[in-house]
Amino acid sequence: MSQAELVVVANRLPVDRVEGPDGEPMWRTSPGGLVTALEQVMRGMDGAWVGWGGKADLDIEPFDFDGTRLVPVSLSEAELRDYYEGFSNGTIWPLYHDVIATPEFKRSWWDAYVRVNRRFAEAAAEAVAEGGFVWVQDYQLQLVPQMVRELRPDVTIGYFHHIPFPAYALYAQLPWRRQVLEGLLGADVIGFQRVADAGNFQRSIRRLLHYPTKGDTVTVPTIDDQQRTVIAKSYPISIDVDAFLELARKPEVIARAKELREQIGSAKLMLGVDRLDYTKGIRHRLKAYGELLADGHLTGEQATLVQIASPSRPGVEAYQDLRDEIEKTVARINGDYSSVETTAIRYLHQGYPREEMVALYLAADVMLVTALRDGMNLVAKEYVAVRQDNTGVLVLSEFAGAADELGSALLVNPHDIEGMKDIMMRALSMPEAEQARRMKTMRKKVIDNDVARWGRNFVADIEHIRDARRNA
Repeated sequence: MSQAELVVVANRLPVDRVEGPDGEPMWRTSPGGLVTALEQVMRGMDGAWVGWGGKADLDIEPFDFDGTRLVPVSLSEAELRDYYEGFSNGTIWPLYHDVIATPEFKRSWWDAYVRVNRRFAEAAAEAVAEGGFVWVQDYQLQLVPQMVRELRPDVTIGYFHHIPFPAYALYAQLPWRRQVLEGLLGADVIGFQRVADAGNFQRSIRRLLHYPTKGDTVTVPTIDDQQRTVIAKSYPISIDVDAFLELARKPEVIARAKELREQIGSAKLMLGVDRLDYTKGIRHRLKAYGELLADGHLTGEQATLVQIASPSRPGVEAYQDLRDEIEKTVARINGDYSSVETTAIRYLHQGYPREEMVALYLAADVMLVTALRDGMNLVAKEYVAVRQDNTGVLVLSEFAGAADELGSALLVNPHDIEGMKDIMMRALSMPEAEQARRMKTMRKKVIDNDVARWGRNFVADIEHIRDARRNA
């Protein structure tokens, strides 16, 4: 197999395996922020992507797709259960999201996590060229950086953490806390969404490993009694602004937005777009809206809530329970407050193509991003980017990474239901002049700091480390 200058390592390949017109399996590009973000970085480079093919026991050889070498990693049903649904999403996900749900610490899950991480690392080590760059993505693969370093000490390694990194008091609960930190420190550059996440990581390093930190760097001892410097800092991820603007200008998308408004029927449209996940604050959002209706402060004719909750991890019991709870709440509110002409909540448990999402963004008067904890939340940036007339209001959780950059949004604590009700009413009645002032400020921030800049900033630090190594 030919080797690549840049190898991305992620839990999933950037493609989905689907049935073609003739019934034969074929591949198509996956939707999603990670694929879009890394596509920008990989464009014009000799790149490969290591990841799971999306189906258990799928054992196929590497293949080329749209100019990129794809290297599938095979996972069994048991490994998906223990490594992915178990340790990644039953242990790490709730622990790193401030224990909104209770994490489970099962040794069998950890064993599977180590085993699968090693398989990904071996595939990356084989795929990368001499002196190349391996870029590992996210919490499912936290051990891969150190494993790649052991296999290929000649390469430069980056790691980007897309979700929050918890405060030390929470992180310290993890039985394998030292092993995970050591795994991450195999990278030369470790990126986080927020300054606070990088700070939490560095505090854990000082408390558990006693390695010195200074500014954005960690000094890591090597096996030959030498030292190396690791950069650990924030690189807030963003979106492909030009792609969203192009869609927002299409006549058919604009027409679809108008059609949606007419179909909704109410005076104002509030929109929530989330994966069905307990971290997204959907329950709190529904509670606040339901109370506004119950209190008589709002009617379905005045404002409809459109809530898209795309399917997520249906094999995990906590997510099945969450779906049941949300759908019961929606049914109760609609039963009490809808009319023949209007529906209080339009709830949609499905994903939509990007064109439809942009039409919804254009149609929505208020965007509700009220996550209890979120690494970034690109939906907030997508909404802001397409509002070219500077209308619309973004209600944004202060616990989402996007709040660091979009301070002109109406920031809200989603745990404060009364406060959220007040913010919703303020958003619905905000004067156009104030909308324009806030939106203009946020749009400039999003446009100036797009995904291409995110990639350039990360790669620039990789190159700095690489040059320092060459000159040593």
